[in-house]
Amino acid sequence: MQPRLNERDRPWVMRTYAGHSSAAATNALFRRNLAKGQTGLSVAFDLPTQTGYDPDHELATGEVGRVGVPVSHVGDMRALFDGIDLGAANTSMTINATAMWLLALYATVAQEQGAALDKLTGTTQNDILKEYLSRGTYIFPPGPSLRLTTDVIAWTVQNCPQWNPINICSYHLQEAGATPVQEVGFALATAIAVLDRVPLPPERMGEVVQRVSFFVNSGVRFVEEMAKMRAFGRLWDEITRQRYGVTNDKQRRLRYGVQVNSLGLTEAQPENNVQRIVLEMLGVTLSRDARARAVQLPAWNEALGLPRPWDQQWSLRLQQVLAYESDLLEYPDLFEGSHVVEALVGSIVEGARAELDRVLEMGGAVAAVESGYLKSALVGSLAARRQRLESGEDVVVGVNRFIETEASPLTGAGAIEMINPAVEKHAAEAVREWRSRRDPQRVSETLARLREEAEGETNLMAATLACVRAGVTTGEWAGTLREVFGEYRAPTGLSAGVSPGGDAALAKVRERVKETAHELGRAKLRLLVGKPGLDGHSNGAEQIAVRARDAGFEVIYQGIRLTPAQIVAAAVQEDVDLVGLSVLSGAHLLAVPAVLDGLREAGLAGVPVVVGGIIPEEDAVVLRESGVARVFTPKDFGLTDIMDQLVSVVREVNSLT
Repeated sequence: MQPRLNERDRPWVMRTYAGHSSAAATNALFRRNLAKGQTGLSVAFDLPTQTGYDPDHELATGEVGRVGVPVSHVGDMRALFDGIDLGAANTSMTINATAMWLLALYATVAQEQGAALDKLTGTTQNDILKEYLSRGTYIFPPGPSLRLTTDVIAWTVQNCPQWNPINICSYHLQEAGATPVQEVGFALATAIAVLDRVPLPPERMGEVVQRVSFFVNSGVRFVEEMAKMRAFGRLWDEITRQRYGVTNDKQRRLRYGVQVNSLGLTEAQPENNVQRIVLEMLGVTLSRDARARAVQLPAWNEALGLPRPWDQQWSLRLQQVLAYESDLLEYPDLFEGSHVVEALVGSIVEGARAELDRVLEMGGAVAAVESGYLKSALVGSLAARRQRLESGEDVVVGVNRFIETEASPLTGAGAIEMINPAVEKHAAEAVREWRSRRDPQRVSETLARLREEAEGETNLMAATLACVRAGVTTGEWAGTLREVFGEYRAPTGLSAGVSPGGDAALAKVRERVKETAHELGRAKLRLLVGKPGLDGHSNGAEQIAVRARDAGFEVIYQGIRLTPAQIVAAAVQEDVDLVGLSVLSGAHLLAVPAVLDGLREAGLAGVPVVVGGIIPEEDAVVLRESGVARVFTPKDFGLTDIMDQLVSVVREVNSLT
């Protein structure tokens, strides 16, 4: 074998994950990033867009433009890509429940620009099953949701053959606690659930398989991550050859993009996140035979808040230095023939195959979601990971070891992007203005067609495209399908908590919980864990709920996506001693005061409220001044210590010495 390749490999597609405040502001950011050498776009949509609400809906309050760009109709999509040639662009859209809608908007704007559908390149994430397990931006039950997914796949294979209609997304499974074995096994189970339902004849399965891509997570254990991807590729090749009869080697190749592990970034000593990002990038680029097709890197300050354009530039430059300055792309696979790597890959293959077989024996991924098995497995794995962090078995530099530090010149005022509160008001006014300028009869007719076809078995893409052209809004499209399909609340998985029974610190907290309940004349202290708004990232809330239960609290947790009024009603009905709110979307300054006001109006002003989330210190001061008893952020990693503080809050408010 020649030590070098005859021709240097082409770099992967380089992206940054971008979107905030408005379509116009995000378009300006896209243009700047493309001018700096970014080779693909990756669009972050805000939570109302992801969950099918317009900016003026009650549940959108506080969420508009915070974690992505709001897109309410075709006019917003035009503004988002103004001046960007969609016929030449490679665009990834992180969208799932409303993937069909966003793709229809995108395809319509591309055609308005003069681009042919069969020339469009990019990806819609469109993996709804992982939403039930991790991010929570689902709308409908699994059955109708998978119909939307497979309708998109069938339509793109026939109309947009270069488009990737689905990213099977294991990224968020790892964030939710998945081990490498679980990440591979559960993602492949999802892929099978989708492929088994694609409404195309078997002879076209090769076309379908070659357009399926994966979106994976790469953590800091980059040797293990590299082996994971080699194992992933080996199993995908096996499944597509044996189960689906795909004989073309190129069609069976694992095609994946990656975002390295945002959840592993730390608020403490955030400058350390830069080296974490680089190491995580190596895990998906070092091995030529399992190299990512596209890479997007988070910014060093994502644990603090929304990154600025300069922070995104830094992440792009990390990719460019590796691709263009190093010699990585000049050599064949560096690990071919390595006994160590082969043994590690084999171990992951064996474990992932066993996980996959277990899920298939249950009836497949949908059945494993509905039964709660997958969610429980992830909650249990994440609880075990948290215990290793708290015990010091897993070291995180700057968090549980080497915590001595100098003040960082990178942080302080202006270290993150701030969203102007007027953004939401403007978006709400703009969507109302858009509705007033449409042909109401045409809107009504296209929505009636959508409803009628949803009640049958017709592919819904054509009706959706008609809705786009009529000026229907995101909320109207999703609302019509809600009427037909209904909504869904996924299992929480809390039954899988790992109780560290021999933990002396936890035993001490249990005793305090018991004593406090006795002094208050209660059988148990009752904690309500609530997630107001559309933020579906429930991992933290679930881990708090698990540890609180293990500490002796009676825990009331109703899942995600609750209005402040629903949380207040639960506090009244359940007669709770404490309310804990989890908000990671940046909506805390609106959502939390709404709950506080509701509790006061309900006569529960004496029930203390604590808050956890990605909350800048200046916002934490505002929350405490408004009456919040404690504010916890990612630097507060010790769950047992948090439990101890919760007991102290109950004692303080009840004047117990």
